[in-house]
Amino acid sequence: MSTCATASRDLDEPLAGTAATARTWLLVEQPGPWGAKALTSSHLDPEIGSALESAAEGTGVRVALIRRPGRHADCRVPSRHRVYAAHTVPGRTWLRSEVTEDPGRLLDLDFAALGAGDHGGFGTPHTGAPLALVCTNGKRDRCCALLGRPLAAELAAADEKGAWEITHLGGHRFSPTLLVLPYGYAYGRTGTHAVKEILEAVRANRVITEGCRGNSAWERPGQAAELAVRTATGEDGAGVLTVVGTDGAAPLWDVTVAHADGRRWQVTVEQGASLPPRPESCDAALKSPARMDVVAVRPVAP
Repeated sequence: MSTCATASRDLDEPLAGTAATARTWLLVEQPGPWGAKALTSSHLDPEIGSALESAAEGTGVRVALIRRPGRHADCRVPSRHRVYAAHTVPGRTWLRSEVTEDPGRLLDLDFAALGAGDHGGFGTPHTGAPLALVCTNGKRDRCCALLGRPLAAELAAADEKGAWEITHLGGHRFSPTLLVLPYGYAYGRTGTHAVKEILEAVRANRVITEGCRGNSAWERPGQAAELAVRTATGEDGAGVLTVVGTDGAAPLWDVTVAHADGRRWQVTVEQGASLPPRPESCDAALKSPARMDVVAVRPVAP
């Protein structure tokens, strides 16, 4: 059975610049089955799910459901919901959590402030293991179930305390896909050993670029530019590179990336088309999805 992930892997489609964009993630634990649009097709009250989607629109906040790896019986029992909020802009990252019995209370949050990096006293700082969020929602694409669920289960079996399943990270064809918090880097085509290395790096405040799709804090050209600077310089410190400017428009941008030590680079990023055409999702029509190609990385005066 051919899948979108098989086609993408066989064609060696580049990963850089393909992460979902979100300055802040709001993650709500919701056990049980998920539908394709999980916020309104799960055991979460669909009115609350729809209201959360509307509240987040245009604020830089992305809302998703999470659950612990394992079997998900179709039972409707009252439950307590772990909620995480994470801001991913380098130099200003934070990860906080709380437990609630009423997800509707989340609608009282100031979503614009969350997106701007102000948690407003939400929850308490997360002091546990970094979060490893694996997309497993087979109702959106079968690759997420076929490849994502085994990875999430292996992480849980290996006692990775931060392992969760998540409803959607975009880019089904890069399954299994992973989001790591607090730093907000997304990965594709990941295996258990690679995830363990990624999490060890996070614990040491480092970033692994192999298999990285980009930091969700940036738009796609910025994601590709930051990773290009890391590759060119060997810089692996978390929180030290920031996208401070993007000039131009599709298909060509000049992105300025700044280091905390004052160094700067101008990165030229060109949008191309992935050829030959391939499905972006299983059973979808063949298309040529956009790709971010780095043309040049030039140091500039601070």
